[in-house]
Amino acid sequence: MAGQGGKISEVYERNQEATIHVSNIDPKIDEELVMELFSQAGPVASVHMPRDKLSNAHQGYGFVEMKNEEDADYALRILGVTKLFGKPIRCSKSSHDKKTHEIGANLFIGNLEPEVDEKMLYDTFNSFGILLFAKIMRDPDTGESRGFGFISYDNFEASDEALAKMNGQFLANRPISVSYAYKKETKGERHGSAAERLLAASRPSEGPKSAIVPTSVMPPPPRTLGRAAPY
Repeated sequence: MAGQGGKISEVYERNQEATIHVSNIDPKIDEELVMELFSQAGPVASVHMPRDKLSNAHQGYGFVEMKNEEDADYALRILGVTKLFGKPIRCSKSSHDKKTHEIGANLFIGNLEPEVDEKMLYDTFNSFGILLFAKIMRDPDTGESRGFGFISYDNFEASDEALAKMNGQFLANRPISVSYAYKKETKGERHGSAAERLLAASRPSEGPKSAIVPTSVMPPPPRTLGRAAPY
């Protein structure tokens, strides 16, 4: 089982270098406009803009996952100084933000029905706290769901509550499994450890702008837009 967890973790971490953290986003901008903008630089796999669960307004930042690292680097070069509605957007590699800001409140969601997409996953778990991303793992060739995904919260209280209330619950007529995701390059060690929690509690509050990784609250994009990947 530990070996399988390590394998999943490796996949889960793989596309961080292809993900761009975008901030200083005007309130009038939505996911569709962000996807349209970044599609000028290359195929976009997913766009995620965390939203307030009460007002549904985005929080001024988001994540754009390109098809590969080269596309992400190119997008950074040509779009990093773009102004939208008079405001210059700020872009950086999400992998850098992840190393700087991640607290480890990352959950593995398994036994998913094929029709469960990123939006359904996001909508299901968004009620427990601020979701930084919700990602369905997909076959790189067909784009079909592999039956599992990952979500991340900005605090452990939210991830603990989601784990306690959703593990074994039905989503699209199938009971899902919820657990803390395996850490990368460890032998069966999961996120949510006492050490991670201690580090998270000792960090100064930085607000939504320091959120971690991305992904999609949008339905899976067409095959030509690439694939989603995990964290």
